[in-house]
Amino acid sequence: MNTAGKTILVLGGGFGGIVAASRLRRALPREHRVILVEREADHVFAPSLLWLMIGERKPDAISRPIAALAKRGIEVVRGDIRKIDPERRAISVNGRELAGDYMIVALGAELAPELVPGLATAGHNFYTLAGAESLRDARLKLNKGRVVVLVSAMPFKCPGAPNEAAMLLEYDCRRRGVRKEVSVDLYTAEPGPMPVAGQAVSTALRQMIESKGIGYHPNHAVTAVDPAQRRILFANGAGAEFDLLAYIPPHRAPQLVRDAGMCGESGWVPVDRETLATKFPGVFAIGDVTGIMLTAIGKPLPKAGVFAHYEAEVVAHNIVHAITGKGAPQRFTGDGECFLEAGDGRAGFGSGNFYAEPAPQIALKPPSILLHFGKVFYEKYWLWSRF
Repeated sequence: MNTAGKTILVLGGGFGGIVAASRLRRALPREHRVILVEREADHVFAPSLLWLMIGERKPDAISRPIAALAKRGIEVVRGDIRKIDPERRAISVNGRELAGDYMIVALGAELAPELVPGLATAGHNFYTLAGAESLRDARLKLNKGRVVVLVSAMPFKCPGAPNEAAMLLEYDCRRRGVRKEVSVDLYTAEPGPMPVAGQAVSTALRQMIESKGIGYHPNHAVTAVDPAQRRILFANGAGAEFDLLAYIPPHRAPQLVRDAGMCGESGWVPVDRETLATKFPGVFAIGDVTGIMLTAIGKPLPKAGVFAHYEAEVVAHNIVHAITGKGAPQRFTGDGECFLEAGDGRAGFGSGNFYAEPAPQIALKPPSILLHFGKVFYEKYWLWSRF
């Protein structure tokens, strides 16, 4: 135990970064510094972008200023990180160097639509605030034709999101009275919806999607999009026309993290799956930037906010333990859950343990009004409790 003043650098103001910084600040005496570094002015509650894209939320309702974290005693540094030196636990930001005794890398995944020729100009990236807003406006102009939801590559964060997007857009067409004139299709590089959750969950979710008259097209890896012809080309030789394209772009680890030599063969940061420690002493990585292989099934742990949250709790607790000696070390157990919006004011709920052997043990509750309000409550609670 060493109680001399320590500095913890938290890189990134998403779910994981905010939970880690908040937990550290609550638990550590004030002689220890907690510094959160984030380039964006606002934290956006990403799950609610699905509601925003169909006009059920406004940007200011799902955003909060990162600077508000300062009132909780967290030192907030806004700026683009230019370099990470994981061996020294140091970064370059705003023309100066910051160094810490501990570093938590929570920089998420970089969205890279440019990796698919034509994709960025052909459609709407509903994983960003700007893309969700443009999709919200564009959908109102479509009264007949074909809506396509496209998963352009794997892995991608929030594995339920493309399925939710397709069901919400289908619901939106019905409530606008244009469903008979508009078809909705989901094309994905996956072999099925949320395959890591197991065959039973994947099959049930596909049935949920198809019961709404949505075409489901697995194993379609996109190679290019022709914006002029409004046509998607796939590696299997197939093609698909669209009138409105809502897409999830390819994901990769941030360039900054790759340049720092932190990524492994998977292209993501390898960590101890229970402690989230990297190969660099005192450096941890959490959330979407990590690559954790579920060896029993040969698939990676999904990238999802719930895992970033729970991983952040574990890492923060263990840093507090290392500094103060209080409590006992904790381990991330692979538990997770998520709501699945289905339209019509209903949501399903998947939960279970992804580290279970010989395969993840996940259960899916069917859509209900109560579960939808559970998701609404969590949105409100998150924004209230963290800011």
